[in-house]
This record gives sequence, structure tokens and C-alpha cells, in this order.
Amino acid sequence: MHAAYPDLDASTSFFGVYDGHGGKKMSGVFGKVVAKFCAKYLHQQVLKNEAYTAGDLGTSVQKSFFRMDEMMRGQRGWRELAVLGDKINKFTGMIEGLIWSPRSSSDGNDHVDDWAFEEGPHSDFAGPTSGSTACVAIIRNNQLVVANAGDSRCVISRKGQAYNLSRDHKPDLEVEKERILKAGGFIHAGRVNGSLNLARAIGDMEFKQNKFLPPEKQIVTANPDINTVELCDDDDFIVLACDGI
Repeated sequence: MHAAYPDLDASTSFFGVYDGHGGKKMSGVFGKVVAKFCAKYLHQQVLKNEAYTAGDLGTSVQKSFFRMDEMMRGQRGWRELAVLGDKINKFTGMIEGLIWSPRSSSDGNDHVDDWAFEEGPHSDFAGPTSGSTACVAIIRNNQLVVANAGDSRCVISRKGQAYNLSRDHKPDLEVEKERILKAGGFIHAGRVNGSLNLARAIGDMEFKQNKFLPPEKQIVTANPDINTVELCDDDDFIVLACDGI
């Protein structure tokens, strides 16, 4: 999935790539729907964050990555994911969706400011076991801010040479391994708890259940690396891509 907003505001452009990966079936919410959720909502959260208004693009995008995990929890999160994942559970899920939907979620103009708590049969939903990488590039004037969690990449061509602006977050990297082990996880065959081959991602909530740790110190975290670059006349183009390319 991708999101492209050349005119996020009068002076800012936003581009994002989200590569979803599957998880266990949970309440009718399947695999790669987290990528769809990020493509729909992450740029909105960047735009409405206080740090964005203050001119701090790095902080606004970092907080927006964490906000994705928060928004996907509970009845409201379950409902939004279910709609994006093709309507919930055939007959039963559709009825639940109608009963517990105070307004339609299919409207692309939903206001994220009203992300209020909803009562319902999925009020205790801990979030999806599936997840997504996120690699985002925000351009304002001559400033480029790249935020990355996972193994999608941002590359810039400068005078015909390719330069990486992001780093793959694999579990066997020392900084990732240290956090994973401290949070109570383990690495087997290059995978977190023998399962996930990423150390950072949005979603994958089964790895983020330690109530005594902040989001950035969980086994898997949505905390992005932030890289700020001053653009110049030598820059040719930027590539944002998932690991399939």
C-alpha cells in the first residue's frame, strides 16, 4: 500500500509505503489490513499533531507511528480494521458491524479527531496480530524527513549515486536484539519469538503487551528511525519501496 499527498499543506508533501504482513485470524480481521489502515490514517495524524504545527516534522511523524497502534485497539479499532479488511465476517460480522457502528466508516472524510471510545463486543480488542512496515518521506521546502519502521526503504539519488536514507530493522541487529531480550522476547532463526522477521512494525500487537514498558521498549516497536536531510540541486529523485523490489 502507498499514500501520496504532494499537497499535504501549502508547503509540505507526504509520501508513504506500507508493506503489510499476515498474522493470526482475529475477530474477522485479516493479514494486510494494517497497511490499509496506515495508508488511510497516518498522514492525517501527522497533520494534526501539535509538533507539526510547531514545525517539528520528526516528532510529529514519530508520534503518528505510535498513534496507529493506539487507534487500532478497542471496539473502534476493530470496526475500522474489519471494514478495511472487507466488511467483517460475512453474515454475522456484517450484523455486528451495523449494530455497533454509530456512523459509517467507509467515508474517507472521517474526522480522526473524534476517535472516541466505543462500547461494543470488541471493547477489549488488544489490536491486530498482523502488522505493517512503514517508510515515510515528508518534504517541506528543502528539508526531507524520512521515518522508517521495518524493512521498507527510502533511497535518494544524488549526482547519480544511490544513498540509503533508512535502515532495515532486522531482529539480529545488536540494538534490536538488546531491546527484544530485555522486553522478554527471544530470537530464533532470525525471527522474533521464532515468528516475525522484523524488529519494528506498526501492529503485531501480540509483541507489545508488556504493560510495564513504554511503546519504544516493547519486544516489537513502532518507533521509527528519523533521518533529516537537506535537499540540494544535486538530488535527482527519491525512491520509496517495499522489500519486494
